[in-house]
Amino acid sequence: MANIDIRLLRYFIAVAETGHMTRAAERLGIGQPPLSQQIRVLETQLGVTLFERLPRGMALTDAGQAFLGDAYDVVRKLDQAVDDVRRVAAGIKGRLSVGFTSSSALHPFVPTVIRAFRRDAPSVSLMLDESSTSELLDGLRDGHLDVAFIRQPQGDIGQIVFTQVLEESMVLAVPSAHPLALTGRAGKAAVPMTAIAAEKLILYRRRTGQGLYDAIIAACHGAGFSPNIEQEAPRLLTTLSLVAAGLGVSVVPASLMRMQVEGIVYRPLAPAPRAPLYCAYREGVLAGPTARLLDHVNETAQTVVAE
Repeated sequence: MANIDIRLLRYFIAVAETGHMTRAAERLGIGQPPLSQQIRVLETQLGVTLFERLPRGMALTDAGQAFLGDAYDVVRKLDQAVDDVRRVAAGIKGRLSVGFTSSSALHPFVPTVIRAFRRDAPSVSLMLDESSTSELLDGLRDGHLDVAFIRQPQGDIGQIVFTQVLEESMVLAVPSAHPLALTGRAGKAAVPMTAIAAEKLILYRRRTGQGLYDAIIAACHGAGFSPNIEQEAPRLLTTLSLVAAGLGVSVVPASLMRMQVEGIVYRPLAPAPRAPLYCAYREGVLAGPTARLLDHVNETAQTVVAE
């Protein structure tokens, strides 16, 4: 059975359904003599007679009747397999694993992309994972992840493509009773970086968010001072909780202002450290769910630039 051409099964089914060689040939778009020849080839390969040749048509033999159900199953399964693989290649079926750092996920860009992809490809099994930058990049390298949203490339970046999709300012987060929360025009004037030189600084742990951590440290050094780091928090939201508790101040991406944490006031900084957002994926992605997600990343990034 493994050596039988699938076309022979389709020919057999057409003749069985029409009960007539000429009508089956018309349905298939081939000549009647070649179709008769192919049916004889199939019977020879099977070693059985599938049809009784009648004066005005073709009738299935008992063997042919028994074979018809199996022929339907084989053709149906093959058609389904072909359809499935084409849907996977088109990115509307299969599975996709997307990772992100906590600061990346808190920017509206990432959930916007995920929602657009989910609407576009609801049949794709979507797996989401929050982790540190280094762990996400390891996941890309070993194939456990397909796409990752991170703040900064790091380590061995071979075989991985990094596309910067946006860049945002970072802002100062201070307790609402802090003097820096009350100065300036209704608290809207930019705070110079030098103003936080003596402040107790709470940072997102470098091991978890190296990109943001390094950008803040570089901005402090650029302003002529070394920061007084009071604590390093394991999560960005933990950083905000510690600030709200009055344990210090922090510098966070401007997108976190959307969180509206009680007890925190956000102030612009001058000069403001910058927080980029990158989309990372393995080289050579040409098709499938990953390529489809990347299309949404590009479309959303263009919208952000336009705005």
